[in-house]
Amino acid sequence: MSRKAFKLLTAFLVIFALIIGAVGCSQPSKTPSSEATNAQQEPKQQEQAIKIKFLSNLPDRTSGQGKLEQMLIDEYMKEHPNVKIEVEALQDEPYKQKFKVYAASNEMPDIFMVWGQPSFFLPVMKAGLVEEIKMDQIKDYGFKTSSLKDFMYEGKLYGLPRNTDFMVLYYNKGLFEKFGVNVPDTFEELIGAAKTFRKNNIAPISINGKDKWSLAILYQDLVLKESGDQEYIYRVLSEKNNISKDPILLKAAKDFVELVNAGGFQDSFIAADYGAANNLFAQEKAAMYYMGSWEVGMATNPNFSDSFKKNLDVTYFPTISGGKAKKTDILAWHGGGYAVSSKSPVKEEAMKLLLFMMQPDKWAKIGWQEGLVVPGQDWSKFMTGNETELQKKLTQIFSSATSVSGTVWQDSYTPNFKTEAETLIQMLAAKTITPEQFLSKLEELAKAEIQ
Repeated sequence: MSRKAFKLLTAFLVIFALIIGAVGCSQPSKTPSSEATNAQQEPKQQEQAIKIKFLSNLPDRTSGQGKLEQMLIDEYMKEHPNVKIEVEALQDEPYKQKFKVYAASNEMPDIFMVWGQPSFFLPVMKAGLVEEIKMDQIKDYGFKTSSLKDFMYEGKLYGLPRNTDFMVLYYNKGLFEKFGVNVPDTFEELIGAAKTFRKNNIAPISINGKDKWSLAILYQDLVLKESGDQEYIYRVLSEKNNISKDPILLKAAKDFVELVNAGGFQDSFIAADYGAANNLFAQEKAAMYYMGSWEVGMATNPNFSDSFKKNLDVTYFPTISGGKAKKTDILAWHGGGYAVSSKSPVKEEAMKLLLFMMQPDKWAKIGWQEGLVVPGQDWSKFMTGNETELQKKLTQIFSSATSVSGTVWQDSYTPNFKTEAETLIQMLAAKTITPEQFLSKLEELAKAEIQ
């Protein structure tokens, strides 16, 4: 979020806080059936039509989570003929911009996707923009308490997570075999693999540098692999005064630059958005893809070639020689989810839709068994033995984790911290600042933004 946009949203929230008590919200009334006033009674009127506006970050409605989301929306409308659900679906970055516009204009959609991290959802909850979800409404939904933590404020729940997110390294088995490259277990082997693929005109690792967040997560992965301590980066940031001198943060920044200097990412990766990075890997023009478990749907995506799906595999992000972490220490959290607008004129029906979609035998069961999502709910009871190899390996990676991170570092503080921290890591990736300058600027940012 830019400083100007953030100031605009902040101003809106202040105004909103002043008027919240004065603004009422009305529920759509049911049209009563006509009563007979004479011998010829009129037929009952149909139930009043209800329109629900649904804002999504899943523009592909033919595969992955977008397909699942649309399947459940269509099923709900079929079961409720009087309900019409209008979906507006945008990629992540355009979604964030449109969300800010809706919030600033006090015209929030009835139900919308949220990232359950402090940098995004906490200001939304504090501003009173979302409707509370009662715990007894989801008591049988299979959510763990830990999965709901970042969707709560002052002990109340305001959103439901749809994913279990964790970072992995997807790779193309065919390309590794063709060029005689071993799947890297260590960072040093990753550098060697990158150089080999470069010599053969294959992009080593596809990544969406334009979006910046994946670069920031990769940096945290390097900090973890160096320190062996999931709390390390958060602890140093919270202490504020010694960030620029911290040896682990500096070593991780240098590791990051080493990977860039080895040509580890595709050409012009700084300008590549999410779709471009995904397509490069799916077109078998990149050997690896640093991304999250939410890409489980690649194995069943009808838009991808049989060759790609046959060669698709996944592994842990490599450890670092001399580092203290195990490969099973992973970055994992519960990210995307859904919330209902507290000011929606149809919030009762919107809440019914949300609770319908997130029933265990809907989102979790169908999503898992169709190979479309790694759910935010327990999916083990829905395993059939017919899972794709990608599903099996992702399940193994998550179930064998020796430690997990929780919300990633750039999303753990204010919206402005996220924006500025991601800009700094992108500058480091572009080599417009040095590792030392990166940490110095990060220290200044932490002092300004972290309480």
